[in-house]
Amino acid sequence: MRILLTGATGFVGRRLAPYLLDRGHHVTALVRPATSPAAVRQLQARGVEPIGEPTAALGEADAVVHLAAATRARTAQDFRRANVEGTRALLTAAAALDTPPTVVLCSSLAAAGPSTPGRPRTEADPPAPVSDYGRSKLGAETVVRGFAERVPAVIVRPPVVYGPGDTAFLPTLTAMVRAGVGVRPAGRAAYCLIHVDDLCAALTLALTAGHRVSPHNPVPGVYHACDGTPRTWPEICRHLASALGRRAPLLLPLPRPVLHTAAALCELAVRPWGGQALLNRDKARELGQASWTCSSDRAHTELDFVPQRVQLGAEFSAALG
Repeated sequence: MRILLTGATGFVGRRLAPYLLDRGHHVTALVRPATSPAAVRQLQARGVEPIGEPTAALGEADAVVHLAAATRARTAQDFRRANVEGTRALLTAAAALDTPPTVVLCSSLAAAGPSTPGRPRTEADPPAPVSDYGRSKLGAETVVRGFAERVPAVIVRPPVVYGPGDTAFLPTLTAMVRAGVGVRPAGRAAYCLIHVDDLCAALTLALTAGHRVSPHNPVPGVYHACDGTPRTWPEICRHLASALGRRAPLLLPLPRPVLHTAAALCELAVRPWGGQALLNRDKARELGQASWTCSSDRAHTELDFVPQRVQLGAEFSAALG
C-alpha cells in the first residue's frame, strides 16, 4: 500500500514511517517549504519519499495518516488555523480526486474530554473538550466527518503518548524526578498512556480494519487507543524514578487556582523571547480535571488492537536509553 504521512518529521511520524516500511508499505511524506533540508535528508535516509506538492502526494496515495498538528499555540485561533484548517485543506484536496484515499486522522483524547473517576471515557460519550487544543482537535474530527460521504476516514484518539523521541512528556517528568521535587494537580486524578509504537500499531490497523466515519453518526469509525491501565501521577513518577535509579520525587499538590496562576506566570516568563511555555493556561485547564482515562475495548474488538508496550517501568527505561 502507498501511504502518505503528514507530520512525518514529528515525534509519532518518526516512529510510524519505519513501522510502515518494515511491513512492506511504500511511504511518502508531505513536506512543507519550511521543512529543513536536514529533516528531508533524514526522511530519505529512512526510505521515505518526500513530496512537496499536496495534490501530487495525495494522487499517488492509497491512504493518508494525518499526524500534522499543533500541540502548543498561543491562542485558540492559532490552534484552529493549524489543526482545523490544516485538516480541511487536506480533506478538500482528497475529495477532489477521482478515487480519494482513506484518511486516518490521529486526533487526541483531549478532543473527547476528561473522564469521570472510575469510569473511563468511551467513544459513545458526547465529546466535552476543556481546552483550546482539545476543541481544535474536535474541530478537525468535525471536518473529517463533513467529508465522510466522499472521503473514507477513521479517527484514532490517543491519550498521553510517550516513548523514544518524546520531546515533551518524558523530558518534563525526568527533570522533575532528577530535581527530587515536583508538582502534581490536587486530588487523585488518573491518566491513561500509550507507547508510541502501540499508537503506530493502532494507526496502521485503522488503515484497513474497523468501520469508517459516518457523516450522521458520531460514533462509528472513532477509536480510543491506550495501554489499558489507568495510573495516578505519583504512580507514573515512581515508575520513571525507578527507571532512572532514583527515589520518587516529593510531589506538592497544586490546587486549581495555584495551577492556573503558575501557568500564567510561565507564559509571561517566555513571552519576551517569543516562546511557548510547556505549562500554560490551556494545559492547566486539562491538568485541573478529575481524570483522563479511556477504554480501548472498541479498538480491540473492531481493529484487533492489542497494546504490547504495557510495562511502564521497562518502557521508560528503554525510552531513556
